[in-house]
Amino acid sequence: QVQVVESGGGLVQPGVSLRLPCVALGSIFGIMGWFRQAPGRQREFLSRITAGGTQTYADSVKGRFNISRDSNNMMELKMNNLKPEDTADYYCNALSVKRVRSGGFWGQGTQVTVSS
Repeated sequence: QVQVVESGGGLVQPGVSLRLPCVALGSIFGIMGWFRQAPGRQREFLSRITAGGTQTYADSVKGRFNISRDSNNMMELKMNNLKPEDTADYYCNALSVKRVRSGGFWGQGTQVTVSS
């Protein structure tokens, strides 16, 4: 069975940094990425990274967030200079190279609250 788990969220002050790790187990994964969903809003794409390390960022987080990945299905989103508008539930997504689920596999989410 495939399992995707995020962690690292919490309540933080504006301007600080957070690291959100994600581990994806049970398959071989190609693209992995991050999404977020704020209360009452639609899910928003943030970033993705290929198995070869090619990174893509949404304009809203480009220059502040950094996505990285190791060789053991471990991915991390480094979020810098956090702002109140970054408050959301953050979700990890992983695409299996076996294509058993076209939309990928999702983690349970980790909540990030940025408030003074």
